Amino acid sequence: MGKRFVSDLLSGQHVRIEGAAPWLAQAQLPENEHAQLAIHVGCAEREPAANELLIYPRSVLVAVSATVPDLANAVRAALHDAGIAVQALACLLASDREMASPALREAALALGVPLRFASTAAEADVSELAQQAVPQLLPPISVGSGIAIAVAGEPLDVQQIGRGRGRLAVIGLGPGAAELMVPAVKAELARANDVLGYETYVRMAGPFRADQVQHCTDNREEMQRARHAFELAAQGRSVVVVSSGDPGVFAMASAVLEALHESSNAAWHAVELEILPGVSASLATAAQAGAPLGHDFCVMSLSDNLKPWDVIENRLDLASQADLALAFYNPISRSRPWQLGRALEIVRQHRTPETPVTLGRDIGRPGQTLRVITLGELTPDQVDMRTMVLIGSSTTCTFPRADGGSWVYTPRWYGVKPSG
Repeated sequence: MGKRFVSDLLSGQHVRIEGAAPWLAQAQLPENEHAQLAIHVGCAEREPAANELLIYPRSVLVAVSATVPDLANAVRAALHDAGIAVQALACLLASDREMASPALREAALALGVPLRFASTAAEADVSELAQQAVPQLLPPISVGSGIAIAVAGEPLDVQQIGRGRGRLAVIGLGPGAAELMVPAVKAELARANDVLGYETYVRMAGPFRADQVQHCTDNREEMQRARHAFELAAQGRSVVVVSSGDPGVFAMASAVLEALHESSNAAWHAVELEILPGVSASLATAAQAGAPLGHDFCVMSLSDNLKPWDVIENRLDLASQADLALAFYNPISRSRPWQLGRALEIVRQHRTPETPVTLGRDIGRPGQTLRVITLGELTPDQVDMRTMVLIGSSTTCTFPRADGGSWVYTPRWYGVKPSG
């Protein structure tokens, strides 16, 4: 019916406009109060008559409580009983004390409208909530307990009503190549108001829009960065904290959760928090080499900045005894020049010199290099801070690849190869 209506209008037929729609004046439609075609503008629920187009301005606000059962359907029923079209609903409004309620979020998603929050006195009901948040509304219609409907004389600017729930996403960029960044991370970056992280990683996450604020800090300021992220998100902003690789592997997810765990700030705990995964450096390097982590493996950081070296040695000895493939993060640096050599001494007590070793430097970034050598050939001077070190287990194998390199894999069987 809509296509036919537009076709008739484009063919030159006159139209009459019923209801307040000042924005239609810009369309310069051929108006005639006696025209057969009609455009009806309003929030009333009605069936379209023949040759009639209904337009529902988003001019209705529904204030709600999270305690209402089956909230989305309750709102639909309340609007229907009030003779108001659900298409005219602009947003749901709730008390900011209920900001973390899953029921509110699910109802807003089901109705396809934004969810906004306002501060009220503890004893205020939803009708008072609506009046305080949007004074220009007509007196709200209270519908039982927990739902109040309010109508404005014109479309509502939802962004001017209360505030949205703040969002904080901790994301992993992957190893650096744009094609290895997961789609959910790209979408999160696109919606962000603020992007926080170590400057190198923030630059990797770009380009950014002019309205997106970048907060670049030193790589050693993780807790300050996490607290700053919550402060921004608690203001209703959409905030992203950037890590390379996966945010849960020696990266920012732990710091963000620790900051929240230590905080008694209710506004921080009301923030919508999500951790989005990325391709870790160990997995990216393994994929380039083949499947050196194809069986059980252990991921360790050789940095003793945040844990004692004797803990590292003990774990490394036990993992080597268990015949796990090993992945070393932070293997060596100028301030830690000897730790890798000591780690190799421990591993060599449990592995043969022929054990395959994969060295991936800057995998996923320009200038990446991949080398496959043996544990007997490996020396600390072949490694730097940007190198991922993968040491095979006793079952890890290598064989030539067509381009002259080597494939590396750890079979999924152990001890006795299965038949068939």
